[in-house]
Amino acid sequence: MDTTDTRQVFKATAFLILTTISIPANIFVFCAFLRTFVIEGKLMTADIILCHLTFVNLLVALTRSIPQTMAAFGYNNMFDDDGCKLNMFSFRIFRGLSISLTCLLSTYQAVLISPATSRLTPLKSKIPQYLKHIIVILYVIYCVSNCNALISAVASFPNNTIPPFTFNLQFCFITYPTYIDFISGGLTKFFSDLLFIVLMAIMSGYILVVLYRHGKRVRSLRSSESSQSGVRAEVKASRAVVTLVTLYCLFFGIDNIIYLYSLTVLRVAILLSDIRVFFATLYTSVCPVVVIITNPKVKIKTRMKKQNGEGQFTGTTTSAL
Repeated sequence: MDTTDTRQVFKATAFLILTTISIPANIFVFCAFLRTFVIEGKLMTADIILCHLTFVNLLVALTRSIPQTMAAFGYNNMFDDDGCKLNMFSFRIFRGLSISLTCLLSTYQAVLISPATSRLTPLKSKIPQYLKHIIVILYVIYCVSNCNALISAVASFPNNTIPPFTFNLQFCFITYPTYIDFISGGLTKFFSDLLFIVLMAIMSGYILVVLYRHGKRVRSLRSSESSQSGVRAEVKASRAVVTLVTLYCLFFGIDNIIYLYSLTVLRVAILLSDIRVFFATLYTSVCPVVVIITNPKVKIKTRMKKQNGEGQFTGTTTSAL
């Protein structure tokens, strides 16, 4: 087996694992929140954000992980030019929404646990009140700002000659007419993402500081069991949010180090593109797993499925006897 075949095997395996984790996990989490909404008639603010985050992560997996997996198995001609344009347009929208919704989630969690004397306190009522408007605005912003994907994405080139300043995804190509367009488009995307990353990091740092101070205060005071239960719920939710932000920052760092390097070369190596895309989509698999482990509503759904499975097994055994 030569180097190219080995790389294709590793690529196919990696993206197949991502796809088989991210799609079922995101569907499960989304259905768990949907079931909660149907039963209770409402969702908490953080759960609404998580529900949207799960939805956009699912669509990132559908628009990027599946095509990458198929390309790794040799299905490179799955789209025509219009299909590539639609795929890239959709991927960029949902990838942008993924980072902005994660940022919104960390901001809301920081606001939620902030003390009454904090300057963030007024946002405790403002964010839930205007949450629908915020989410709609984010969708509109990313739809408008990514219209250039409808121009730059193509399925193939005449004579299979790939021009300079082109990102090769194997199933689609993103091409830029000039070096200025190539650099400006890349840096605009990088700094817009970096803005959300910095805000996430600040809010996560604030969450950790508040939890540390609160932990010292709780150890020095005796609290009722009910208040301790509420504190534990807030602490678990906050830790889950910090975990998501930390993972996103890690994946973002690797993704964008490679992306910044790719802006310095005329033609981006396929291996680098594959590694970058892998880390750009890895969050879609990790995020629902973290939610399944940490979110009470989703954990209840998981227990119910296990209990139903055990109940069905027990019932069958009894009837057989």
